[in-house]
Amino acid sequence: VLALSSTEVDVSPVQVGQQITVKWRGKPVFIRHRTEQDIAEARAVPLEDLKDPQTDEERVERPEWLIMVGVCTHLGCVPLGQKASEPRGEWGGWFCPCHGSHYDTAGRIRKGPAPLNLPVPEHAFLTDTKIKIG
Repeated sequence: VLALSSTEVDVSPVQVGQQITVKWRGKPVFIRHRTEQDIAEARAVPLEDLKDPQTDEERVERPEWLIMVGVCTHLGCVPLGQKASEPRGEWGGWFCPCHGSHYDTAGRIRKGPAPLNLPVPEHAFLTDTKIKIG
């Protein structure tokens, strides 16, 4: 049970603008190596524009790395946006085609029925390129 409670991920091969999905506790975790544009867009959003107000700074430990549980907070679907060929919604983040929820480059809900932002799991940087989730 303890072995399943955390996982370590080497993110050294993930280039700026790329993202990966890893499995943690049976759920997908999205890890995006954000661009300067992603970060700037996320930080420019006024909190009053958000359904579940959180600043970008509250959601990341290091601005260039966004780590979230990839499960839509509406009905538990897995949003699209991990692959370049997938739709990323109106705010360049993730899009849940099941019911139309749109998330921004910080994983915050911007449009649709989802009530909450994509959750950020407990995580820590063990080194510059190794992350422990859980």
